[in-house]
Formats: sequence, structure tokens, C-alpha cells
Amino acid sequence: MSSLRNAVKRRTHKERPTPIERKKHGLLERKKDYKARADDFHRKEKALGALQRKAEERNPDEFYFGMEHARTKGGVHVKSATQANKYSQQQLRLMKGQDIKHLALKSQAEAKKLERLQRSLHFIGAPQQNKHTVYLEPDSASEFSPQQHFDTPKELLSRAYNRLRNAQLEGSLLASSTGANAELPDSRRLDRKKAAGYRELLQRQEQHSKLGSTVAHLELEKAVMGKGRKRKVSQEGEPPVYKWKQQRKK
Repeated sequence: MSSLRNAVKRRTHKERPTPIERKKHGLLERKKDYKARADDFHRKEKALGALQRKAEERNPDEFYFGMEHARTKGGVHVKSATQANKYSQQQLRLMKGQDIKHLALKSQAEAKKLERLQRSLHFIGAPQQNKHTVYLEPDSASEFSPQQHFDTPKELLSRAYNRLRNAQLEGSLLASSTGANAELPDSRRLDRKKAAGYRELLQRQEQHSKLGSTVAHLELEKAVMGKGRKRKVSQEGEPPVYKWKQQRKK
């Protein structure tokens, strides 16, 4: 009975037409359309390859330097797996993705180091947001002297760090006047340390910027190696910019 049921002529189902709301995007390609286009492409590719081999073998005395490294297997020329075509396109994309992940991890670690260094340094010329509040009685507010309260000269009152007292300043001046090999005052040592910190900050900022540009370049290369029709739209001398043709995924 099953064979008889299959022998009965059935209705031919037609494909539904393209919806009106998406006709502006062009013809929706079906699987059979892609199959016909792919078969036609490969047929032309084989024909062009045969014509190219026929042209190369037309003159038996013809020589070019590529013949020195060519080899045959069973009378058929075989291409050697050089370093350029050693890996497939999928393998190259996978390795490039691993490089991107490694560099992104390094860039994230560099960003955290940069953030810690910025927190540890006091930026020169930046407005001071912190304030030192001293609570006094109303009667003694008029007689309050900041120099006497903090035991420091007037020139050092605005400093939020390394505010030396008068006794420390006198000791450092006395030590510097005793000889040339005397230890530097704390303020000069701190200035040198801060200058070295700012130099390190600039170097880390430059390193983080280079890592970011390298990751962006590798991501663009990986996207270019992927599927889809694309064209280069950037001008000469500018960073490469590609534009992909819009395609329906499903």
C-alpha cells in the first residue's frame, strides 16, 4: 500500500513569493539558486585552469625559475606546502583569534597598572578637591595662625603631601651645609621620585595605546579573512576601512 500511495500524483508545491515589505532588499536566494551558481563558478574555474596549463605547456623549451622547485608525482605537477600556504584559511583565522585574545589580556593588565599608577601620583596643576578643616572656638578664630598650628612655613601650607615642619627644615638645611655628601632633603628626593613616576606613567600610556591599536588591526584582519563580499572604501594613506555587502543570514 505504501508503494501505491507514492505512485499517486501529488500536488506540486510552489515557493511563496518574496514579501512586499522586503522586495527593496532584492531577490532572496534559495539553496537551489546557490547550488547552480556554485556549480557554474567551479566549472569555469576548472576550464580556466586547464587553459592556463595548456598555455604553459605549449612551448616545451620554455623555462621560468619556478620550475626549479617544482616536482611531479605520477606525471602530475604537485605544489609544495610552503610557509605561505602551509595553513588553511580556517587555521589562520583561529591563530589570529588566539593572538587577539592574548593581546587583549595584556592590554587589560596594562590598563589596571596604569590606573593604579594614576591613583598613586598627584597630578601637577590639578585643582585640590580635598580640604583640611580645623574646628575652633568662636573666640579663638580671629587669632588662629595656620603657620603656627601646622608648624610649617607659609610657602608649604598649600601642599597636600610632604608638609615639612620647621624642625625638619632646620635639620635638612643643617645636614646639607655640613658637606657635599650629605643626604638630600626629603622634598628633593620626593620630587625625583614623582618625576620618575610621571615618566613611567607616560611610557605605560603609550604602551597601552599601542596594544589597543594592534588589537584593532588584528580584529580587522580577522574580519577581512571571513566570509562575505567586501570592498575597501578608505583613501590612499589612511587606515584601511572595509564595507561589507548586506546579506540576509537566514
